[in-house]
Amino acid sequence: MNDSQLMNTIGELGTILSIWAHPDDETYLAAGIMAAARENGQRVVCATATAGEMGASDPVVWTPARLARVRRWEAAAAMAVLGVDEHEVYDLPDGELPMHDTAGREWARRLLDEVRPDTVLTFGPDGMTFHLDHIAVHRWVTSAWHESGGRGRLLYAAPTVEKLRRFMPLYEEWDMYMSPQRPAGVRPEELSLRVMLREQRLDRKITALRAMASQTATVVAALDEHLYRDMVAEESFVAAESVVAGPTAPQQAPAGPGR
Repeated sequence: MNDSQLMNTIGELGTILSIWAHPDDETYLAAGIMAAARENGQRVVCATATAGEMGASDPVVWTPARLARVRRWEAAAAMAVLGVDEHEVYDLPDGELPMHDTAGREWARRLLDEVRPDTVLTFGPDGMTFHLDHIAVHRWVTSAWHESGGRGRLLYAAPTVEKLRRFMPLYEEWDMYMSPQRPAGVRPEELSLRVMLREQRLDRKITALRAMASQTATVVAALDEHLYRDMVAEESFVAAESVVAGPTAPQQAPAGPGR
């Protein structure tokens, strides 16, 4: 896809609401799309349910209050890199989203009502990593979207088969999945939106990711630069209508880092 084709594809998304669980979810999964839309003059609103205050491997050094403050700053810096000037970090508790379904649904419904997006980007039923916070956000957004009459397009982040085949060994090494289950991946022809970032667009995404150093610095330092670029270059989504519904019952999210 050349630059003209990319911008035409992005232009079809109209006003975008990008809604996730933790700061850095949106940057890993949709930074390139959001940045291109802003370049195109489109409205982009990005929101996360939590500040990600539990996402530290050392909670003594990184107390929840300290990490929440830092991650809010990091998210603001990343959004500035991407050109997204409408950004909200809500204050639901990290690691406990499945226990706050009423508040979460109200939050998602408010965002949909206020923004009236043409396209909503969020997690699919597996939350990408089977993180129960991610799955809760998927549930809230999907419920709010249906309540709105299915206005606009609802797109779920989904890894491609090729990406999983190449990077699954690393994901396993990092213990990325919070379940014995593993995603099957999506074939390219099943995708509703697929963007492959290159050169300046990829540089911009990586700059935004580097701004989230509390979550990304260790990975960036550990990987060959070319491998990391390849790992984050693809952003892929499927239409909600094509996906089997995910879990609906509230569940307790596991404690631990990586949010």
